[in-house]
Amino acid sequence: QVQLVESGGGLVQPGGSLRLSCSASGFIFSVYGMSWYRQAPGQERELVASISSLGVSTNYADSVKGRFTISRDNNRETVYLQMNSLKPEDTAVYYCRRIGRPGYGMDLWGKGTLVTVSS
Repeated sequence: QVQLVESGGGLVQPGGSLRLSCSASGFIFSVYGMSWYRQAPGQERELVASISSLGVSTNYADSVKGRFTISRDNNRETVYLQMNSLKPEDTAVYYCRRIGRPGYGMDLWGKGTLVTVSS
C-alpha cells in the first residue's frame, strides 16, 4: 500500500525537543524529494522544510531555521524532522509530503501528527 505515516508528535514544554518520523511504504522512496508541512488551528498549511531525494540539499522556512533539522534514511524509507528549542507558535499538525515527480508518481500526503508546545 502506497502511504506515508507520521509519528513522534506529542506535548512538549517550550524550549523542549521532539523528533518526528515519516515512514514510507509502497513506492521507491529514494527517488522522491520529501517535505514537512504544518498547519496550526485557523491557519493555512505552510512549508516547514524540504530535502532532496538523496539528502544532498535541504531548505527551511525562516521561522524554523537554526532550530529544526530535516534528514532522511533511504534504507529505512523514513524522513525525520528534529525540532529543538520549540516555541508555542510551533504548535500545529505536522504533515509529511512526497513531492510528485514526473514519470514516477504524484504528490502524496500523510495524515499528520499533532505537536503541542505548552507549559
